[in-house]
Amino acid sequence: MFFRLIRGAMFRQRRKMLMIAFTIALGSSLATAMLSVVFDVGDKVNQELKTYGANITVVPKQASVLNDLYDVEGSPDSGAYLREDELGKIKTIFWAFNIVDYAPFVNVSASLDDGSSVTAVGSWFNHHMELPTGEQLDAGMNSLRSWWEITDGKWIDESREGSENEVMAGIHVAERLGLAAGDTLHVTGTSAEKDLTVVGVYDSGGSEDDQIYMSLDTAQALDDMDGCVSSIEVSALTTPDNELAAKAAKNPQSLTIAQYETWYCTAYVSSICYQIQEVITDSVASAVRQVADSEGAILNKTQLLMILITALSLVGAALGICNLVTASVIERSGEIGLMKAIGAYNGSITGLVLTEISLTAILGGIAGFAAGFGFAQIIGNTVFGSAITMRPVVIPIVAVLVILVTLAGSIPAIRMLLGLEPAEVLHGR
Repeated sequence: MFFRLIRGAMFRQRRKMLMIAFTIALGSSLATAMLSVVFDVGDKVNQELKTYGANITVVPKQASVLNDLYDVEGSPDSGAYLREDELGKIKTIFWAFNIVDYAPFVNVSASLDDGSSVTAVGSWFNHHMELPTGEQLDAGMNSLRSWWEITDGKWIDESREGSENEVMAGIHVAERLGLAAGDTLHVTGTSAEKDLTVVGVYDSGGSEDDQIYMSLDTAQALDDMDGCVSSIEVSALTTPDNELAAKAAKNPQSLTIAQYETWYCTAYVSSICYQIQEVITDSVASAVRQVADSEGAILNKTQLLMILITALSLVGAALGICNLVTASVIERSGEIGLMKAIGAYNGSITGLVLTEISLTAILGGIAGFAAGFGFAQIIGNTVFGSAITMRPVVIPIVAVLVILVTLAGSIPAIRMLLGLEPAEVLHGR
């Protein structure tokens, strides 16, 4: 009998039930889309910001001390260097898979044919690495400085034979010397001199425009610095800092064992810096605060915006359900009054109405979840250029939200139902 009443009520009021299902589907679809993006937006924002350079710098401990004491950048003149043979260890730390790119740098002072001096920077460009983990990585300047504009020529390609005899000139150097791609540049260091072919002219918009870039081995040979590296820039996917990360950044020894394990096993920028220092001898790794802070601020604001949109959409869905269910109860007031008159309890009638609404909510929720996942993919491909990964945790969260919204929207109608008096309803009052 109970199910016959439900089937009959849903058939007679199919339009209202479809409207309730549609309202729930709209709310759940937006909630699914926004929550899917919220849980995946951290990686997307990090990947977008990685196009703007490294967020971690690694320098020799001695150079870091000089910088702290005298507020000057450490330089090769300080006699402090990192070891080139340890560069691969960066991809062996706990958060190795969060290291998306890195490159070593060595700066030497070189003389040109016109008598002027220039800073020659040696680095990787698209350096191919075969790691012990089986992972392969092409690291270097080509992706770490992807925003540089190549005004003439192209990037140095390390896979091309003879790349060790190639150089890229900053736009200011090229304008001063009249250089163009294909020209030869004679460079003299303290230990060697080389004739290098200019393969590209770049415009960085910064101080690098007054420098020239070449392969790491070539720059090392100019000053007899074989195996030496002045600094390392690292681009890593990180989690925004919180109080624990800030405390650990000041002094990891101040953490309790539980706090230390949580911090060490979370991809905070300070945690990754600490782990890099563990594998690179006599090094100090520090965050590039402008980039790291931007990541956290942008991510937090983006997530807050999406959560607010989700909350507002669910409030709107609850109001819509409230109006529709209330209209349904008013329309069925005669039927409800008759059931009360023949002995039906308020609890039984309330259960009947809630069962009808729940069945409708389930159908609307399933349809909304499927549509929401599709919306999430549209957002991901439009905004971030990649698909959104569906996190399993989204399913129970959306289910709970649908239940809460359905119940919240039904409360006013249930209160009205409980207040109906059979005598007044049946007499048309």
